[in-house]
Amino acid sequence: MKKKIPAGKAGAGLRALKSKAPEVAKRMGYKKGGLYANIHAKRKRIAAGSKEKMRRPGAKGAPTKANFVRSAKTAKKK
Repeated sequence: MKKKIPAGKAGAGLRALKSKAPEVAKRMGYKKGGLYANIHAKRKRIAAGSKEKMRRPGAKGAPTKANFVRSAKTAKKK
């Protein structure tokens, strides 16, 4: 479910959201920025109305399966 953004406020403060990616990562329980922290930060910017899009699997610059495997090796065990 998408949040409706009031007219005139779409895109407000997006620069601030981008600069707060490390803080978002820390709050989400990640040590520092990484693959999943970047994904969550981008989803948050999109929800705020940045008009960015997530890259499709296989697209240039999108994370590969190997990136996710490498990220899983360093994940915190619960």
